[in-house]
Amino acid sequence: MMSLRRQPGRGALLVGLGAYIGLKAWRWLSAEDLSGKVVLISGGSRGLGLAMATAFAEKGCDVAICGRDDKSLARAAETLAPFGTQVWTRKCDVADPDQVREMVAEATEVFGRIDILVNNAGIIQVGPLESMSFADFGRALATNFFGAVHLVDSLLPQMRERGGGHILNIVSIGGAVSVPHLLPYGAAKAALLNYSEGLTAELRKDGISVSTVIPGLMRTGSPVNALFKGDRAKELAWFSASDCLPMTSMSAARAARRIVAQSQSKGGEIVLSWPARLLRLVHALAPNTTLRVLGGVNRLLPAAPPPSPDEDRTARVAVRGMHVEEETPSSTKLAPGLASLAREHNQLAGHVHPSSSK
Repeated sequence: MMSLRRQPGRGALLVGLGAYIGLKAWRWLSAEDLSGKVVLISGGSRGLGLAMATAFAEKGCDVAICGRDDKSLARAAETLAPFGTQVWTRKCDVADPDQVREMVAEATEVFGRIDILVNNAGIIQVGPLESMSFADFGRALATNFFGAVHLVDSLLPQMRERGGGHILNIVSIGGAVSVPHLLPYGAAKAALLNYSEGLTAELRKDGISVSTVIPGLMRTGSPVNALFKGDRAKELAWFSASDCLPMTSMSAARAARRIVAQSQSKGGEIVLSWPARLLRLVHALAPNTTLRVLGGVNRLLPAAPPPSPDEDRTARVAVRGMHVEEETPSSTKLAPGLASLAREHNQLAGHVHPSSSK
């Protein structure tokens, strides 16, 4: 009797396992061959951008990358050279539509076409709302949102003419669930999330695939290039810890492989890392409870120091993480391994204000 009762459960398990294996096999068989494709990655000189450029090059893609710093771009080109594919770099501020148009035109002239666009460039400001200014929100929107809009606008004509192409927008779990002390970043990424979903629907008729990629925490060493306001040393301490935890963050190389695999599909949405998937699910099922929990988290984060009598709190200058670390008192514990992660992902090659790529 016991074996008969357990049989249905085992049968369901086997059916589920067979369906999972079948889905994986179907995805593998239907995956598009990337060899010879041309990929343009904004913010591709460091962090996740460089990891993606490496993963695409491993698949035989020619790679074009842009960023705001010549030294980072040169170092990235050296990293990509051994794969034997064509690598092209260009200094470009994606917040400037004229620079974007010129960069896309030049890349198209070099390669003949752009098959895949990865909108990855971004800046991130860390600090409480009291320390943020309207300009902080404007800068985040200009790069994280309008940078993607400028690139899509410049590339759509050639993709429509060919009747194909793939656009991957790197959003963030912070764009799906707002996180305290990251309001400009989250607001800009939320705009990108909505834009990406709209593109998915509107461009399907043109044969153009669009993917919305929602990463969670990643080990990229990016805090050294993030911009910190408020109690900068303490803000750097908690933010760098979140970037370095193996149990809750994903390696940049693994995330890049998932994104490259997504580019071989027909588009859609993917969420990277189990904590990000869990947070999005909980927020969807119980949004008010999620916000109350985040309100509790906010109480644990560093408060902004009171301004001096002649100082406007919102006018405080943001300091790049690498410089905050240099002046951080020994009493403030920083996440171990941050420097090695930053070196591994080319985060220290250049010092450009006010951008960072994640």
